[in-house]
Amino acid sequence: MIVEIASRVSETLLAEAAGAGACECCGLLLGMPGLIAAAVPARNVAADPARSFEIEPATLLRTHREARGGGQQVVGHYHSHPNGQAEPSVRDAARAVANGEIWLIIAAGAITGWRVVDGDPGGSAVHGRFLPVTLSPASAAV
Repeated sequence: MIVEIASRVSETLLAEAAGAGACECCGLLLGMPGLIAAAVPARNVAADPARSFEIEPATLLRTHREARGGGQQVVGHYHSHPNGQAEPSVRDAARAVANGEIWLIIAAGAITGWRVVDGDPGGSAVHGRFLPVTLSPASAAV
């Protein structure tokens, strides 16, 4: 699977992760299937934000409502891994829902894309839940 991502989104995510220090940053991704056009940062309200993320509920609800009214949709979410591993963790796998949304993980100056699968018959999914998504620069200005 290939997903296009606007360059300003990539720049924003890398800067946000760098600025979050030892805590995980997080937020929502807007666009349409196959395209990430915008990122909406959210406060991480997890009990231990250095090891986990939880998007602030008010931001989550507001962003879904505004996206519906603005002709876009929430296509996924992002978070950083301060430990430097740009792949899903066991904790991520335990919380993942196979709903078609894209997960972006930012770590060590890189952004990786993932989609959640419900079962792993081929045995190739990370932690039995995540298949990689190829991120490609958006071909047009978005």
